[in-house]
Amino acid sequence: MLEPPLLYYWIFPLIIWSAVWKLTALWKAARNRQLVWFICLAILNTAGILPILYIYYYQRDKR
Repeated sequence: MLEPPLLYYWIFPLIIWSAVWKLTALWKAARNRQLVWFICLAILNTAGILPILYIYYYQRDKR
C-alpha cells in the first residue's frame, strides 16, 4: 500500500489540475448557454479530460 506522503504528492496536484479545467469549462459552457454541457461537466469527474475536450473541440464560440 502507498504511504500517505507518497500519495499526497500526486493526489493534490491532480485535484488542482481537475478543478482548474472544470471551472474553466463550466464558465465557458454557462457563457455559451449550453445547458447539457454544463450539467455533464458539473456531474462527471474525469481528471480534466472532459473539460479539456469541451474547451478545445466542442464549445460553440469558436473564433
